[in-house]
Amino acid sequence: MTTSYRPTGLVRYNADGACRGYTLFSANGGDDAYLIDMEGNFVHRWRHPGGIAYGYLLDNGNLLFRDQGSNPPGADHIRELDWDSRLVWEYHDPSLRRHNRLPNGNNLLLLQRDRISTELTRRVRGGFATANDPEQMAGDQVVEVAPDGAEVGVWRSADHLDPETDVICPLERRDAWGGANDLTASPDGSTFLISFRVLDTVALVDRATGEIAWKWGPGNISHQHHPTYLDNGNVLLLDNGSHRRGLSYSRVIEVDPSTSEIVWQYQGRPMVSFFTHFTGGAQRLDNSNTLITEGQQGRLFEVTPANEIVWEYVSPFFVPSQFGTANGVFRAHRYGPDHPALQGKELDPQRLGNFNRLYGRR
Repeated sequence: MTTSYRPTGLVRYNADGACRGYTLFSANGGDDAYLIDMEGNFVHRWRHPGGIAYGYLLDNGNLLFRDQGSNPPGADHIRELDWDSRLVWEYHDPSLRRHNRLPNGNNLLLLQRDRISTELTRRVRGGFATANDPEQMAGDQVVEVAPDGAEVGVWRSADHLDPETDVICPLERRDAWGGANDLTASPDGSTFLISFRVLDTVALVDRATGEIAWKWGPGNISHQHHPTYLDNGNVLLLDNGSHRRGLSYSRVIEVDPSTSEIVWQYQGRPMVSFFTHFTGGAQRLDNSNTLITEGQQGRLFEVTPANEIVWEYVSPFFVPSQFGTANGVFRAHRYGPDHPALQGKELDPQRLGNFNRLYGRR
C-alpha cells in the first residue's frame, strides 16, 4: 500500500540501533487506537464510537484519550478504556484540549474556556484584526479535576501573561490570547509545562504558587507542540515551524531551562523533508533515541542522538477529515516490553491475523 508520495507501514528498521518496544498511535478522525511491534505488526486495538483522537497508556494498561470532538482542534470528552475497550471513566467539557493523569488519581486538563476582560483584550499586542474579532479574547485554563468531576483547582493563563511582551503571532487572529495546544504535568505533579501556540512560547509553571518559573520561545520557535520533561532537567519539544520566517520546516529540540540554550536538535536533510504544520510530538526513549511524530504526514520515526533514523513507520489509515482524506496521526508513544501497562497482556500479532494481513507487515 502506498500514498502518492511514500509507502505506508514499516519503512525502515535497524534492530541494533532502535529502542525495542511497542508503539501506540491513532488515526486523526478514526475510532481506533493501535499498538504495533517493532516490525509494524498490530498486537492490540482499542475502539470507541466517539472517536480516539489521541491517547496514552496508564500503568494499569488502560487507555486515557480525548475524543475527536465536534469542534476541532478541541475535544468534547476525556475517556478511559480498559484493555478490552470497556468504558471506565469519562469527563465532558466542550473546551477540552489536553489531558494528564496525576499521581493522586486526579486529572490535569487544558481547557480553552476563559474569557479575558475587554480592557485586557485591548491591551494585548499582536495578531491581525478582523470585523469578527470578539470583545473578549478566549483564554486558557489548567484545571485539576477529581474522578467524580469536581474541580479541585484552576490556573488562568491571563493572570500570568504580559500583554506587552506575550505577543500574538502577526499571522494569527485576535480571538485567543495564548492558544495553548499542549500541557504536560511533571512526574510528581508539582509543576506543568504549557505550550502557547500563537505566542511561540513554552512556560514552566509551579503549581503551588501558580507562578511561571521559566518562559522561553519567541524568536527561537514557531507554533510548537509537546514540551516534555527529560531526566536531565532539560525540556524536549517539537518546533513545528508554522509561520516561520523564510523556509517552512520542523525540528525537534532539547532546551536547557537554566540557560535557555538549545543543546540538541533534529531536523530533516534537506530541511523541508520534515515538516508538520500542526500536531506532532517527540518522546525521549530509554536508550537516548527520540521517537518523533510528523503528525500531518502520519509518519512516526526514531532517531539516534547523532540524527540517524533507525525506525520509520507511516500510518496506513486514511480517514475523512476537515482537511480531506488523509493519514494524519496526532501523536505516538513507545512503551518498552517491561512497561507496567503491558505486563500480563497478550501481544501476539496472530490474534489480529486478518487485520495484519490487511494493514500489518507483509
